[in-house]
Amino acid sequence: MDPSDHRAYGVFKPVGHMVVSFPDEASAAKGNEALTALGYERADIHRYTPEQMVAQCDADIARASPLAGVGQELNLVKAYRELAERGFHWLVLREDDDDRARRAADALHAEGAERAQLYGRFIIEEMITRSADMPQVKESPDSGLDPQTPSGQEKERAHMRPAESSDRDLKR
Repeated sequence: MDPSDHRAYGVFKPVGHMVVSFPDEASAAKGNEALTALGYERADIHRYTPEQMVAQCDADIARASPLAGVGQELNLVKAYRELAERGFHWLVLREDDDDRARRAADALHAEGAERAQLYGRFIIEEMITRSADMPQVKESPDSGLDPQTPSGQEKERAHMRPAESSDRDLKR
């Protein structure tokens, strides 16, 4: 997938795709296997290493137009960069069917996916929710995304993952 084909105002906006973050390479590989088991074709799944995502995010931030701040795209790019700096890996999945996207998100969550956003033409939907998530508060270009953490910082959400991972492993 060529990210330059999926931009809005200079920022990555892959309409018809789901962007999924994993805390490590092994989880991303398991997620890739889960998608294959669901019938996704190899051409519909694109992997990004942390280094690739940081480079893409840096390029997006550098070329973002002032209009990119109107929606949440620029805030998501900043959140992706924060997670990538912490070693997260990524799958970008071509999907524009809501029901199929929900099934994929459920399967990916079971394999350790931390976040998944489904990009529609007008809305970006968070596909993974947890019972421990805090109630969502307003999001705006000024306040950024609501990472649903006590501090309101995305980096805190990245640190919350290890405890949830061990809980998930105990249930298997």
